[in-house]
Amino acid sequence: MKIYLAIIFCLVNTAFNAQAAEYYTFYLGGQSNMDGYGYNKDLPTDLSSTQDVMIFHGNGVFDNQKGGGDGVWSKLKPGHGTGFKSNGEKNQYSNRFGAELSFAKQLSEVMGDKKIAIIKYSVGGTGLALKSGYGNWSPDFAEGDGKNQYDFALKTIENAFNQHDKDGDGEPDKLIPAGIIWMQGEADAHTSVHTANAYLDNLKRLMSLMRASLRNDDLPIVIGKITNSKLEKDMMPYDQRVQSAQHLFTMQDTCAAFMTKTSSYKYTEADAWHYTSDSYVSMGEDFAASFVELSKECGVE
Repeated sequence: MKIYLAIIFCLVNTAFNAQAAEYYTFYLGGQSNMDGYGYNKDLPTDLSSTQDVMIFHGNGVFDNQKGGGDGVWSKLKPGHGTGFKSNGEKNQYSNRFGAELSFAKQLSEVMGDKKIAIIKYSVGGTGLALKSGYGNWSPDFAEGDGKNQYDFALKTIENAFNQHDKDGDGEPDKLIPAGIIWMQGEADAHTSVHTANAYLDNLKRLMSLMRASLRNDDLPIVIGKITNSKLEKDMMPYDQRVQSAQHLFTMQDTCAAFMTKTSSYKYTEADAWHYTSDSYVSMGEDFAASFVELSKECGVE
């Protein structure tokens, strides 16, 4: 009898302690510099361990491939950079990281006891325009199975919301969309003058649709400025057009900000397209600082 009572007490006590949580949720999207090319071995000690932040990282694939957007909720730790994969049941971590680590840590310090969650979907070399890069985010894409980066981003968000128990405590948790962090545009600046000139309209349309998918038409958006290392000849001949479009988007949108500190980030001579590990740490911190400032202007608590 004592054993049965002890079991019942444990079950009741567990149920009592397990509480539904509210998570302020950020969508991180774009192409390879959002994927992240920092090396885990270069991380400072305070970013090397698991954080008390949840992340749903959608499996990234090119257009019309299978498995796009598959994922599972887990605690945030190093390994969500390029090379990360998920089959929807288990994550396969890489030896790389992106902006997510320092972004989450910085926001956790600012937001105090509020819980933070990240939904991430990004694929390197992808553009906004049709027939740009190695894949595209255009809502008008209809080739093959008609599944592209936009579809896979929506699938990521859908999967993230449909897994009700985010933190594994047995209780359904609530996601409160808090912001969109976007780092993309290199492919559009590289492909053609047409894709670069169309960037503003394409960005407006996509961000509007992404806000709609997160059920908030005024959701704060931080756009990261693309930069050109110029380590390769003609690598981004139309970068200034895309940069101007990014800036204009944030000027025209009352709840968007342009994060320009990327201009100070460093590249290695071996990689003309991606930043150094230290720069990805800075990127997360700079995105977080831009969001905090923007949220004040937008009246977000």
